[in-house]
Amino acid sequence: MASQIVEHIVLFKVKPDTDPLKIDSMINGLNALNSLDQVLHLTTGSLLRTRSSSFNFTHMLHSRYKSKDDLNSYSAHPSHMAVVNESVRPICDDIMAVDWVADDLTGPVVPRPGSAMRVTFLKLKEGLGDKEKQEVLGVIGGIKEYFGSIDQLSLGENFSPARAKGFSIASIAILPGLSELEALDSNAELVNSQKEKARDLLESVIVLDYLASVVLDNV
Repeated sequence: MASQIVEHIVLFKVKPDTDPLKIDSMINGLNALNSLDQVLHLTTGSLLRTRSSSFNFTHMLHSRYKSKDDLNSYSAHPSHMAVVNESVRPICDDIMAVDWVADDLTGPVVPRPGSAMRVTFLKLKEGLGDKEKQEVLGVIGGIKEYFGSIDQLSLGENFSPARAKGFSIASIAILPGLSELEALDSNAELVNSQKEKARDLLESVIVLDYLASVVLDNV
């Protein structure tokens, strides 16, 4: 069944030498927000790896909503604001957020427990227009055709630029588990051939791997 879902990704860079108990408090506090009525799905935890030398994020939150209004209500909710102000900001050096609407998303709204995610953020070169943007989105959308292990592919254009550091296109590839995630990189020739299709249009790329060992749902 296809549906339209609003995706919300937040990346956190926890300060070095932070007390592990404070990190646990941040993760637990964010995961507890899954109980809010607006949230369809929410998971928070440590990143498996960051495939970018420019950013050293340590943790990620992924959540889903029925609409932009629901995302806004979640963001403004007192419980969310309390966790951010009391548990997140005091221990983080950097925070980045990207939001997009995933049209015609097929598969479960709540990823299966143990799912692995490859998150990609793309920053286009200056001066490019909608034609080039659609070209890049088309390349990303075609990836699932070449990698059958991908259960679900979500992609779209960021609609919240304030905290996105100039990254305007995002995607999540959800796979059954860690072995399938690692297998993506085993076929280097195919991976590189897909990257080449859009390389000349891109200024910067962030690629992150996340294993959803804790998957909570409110559905």
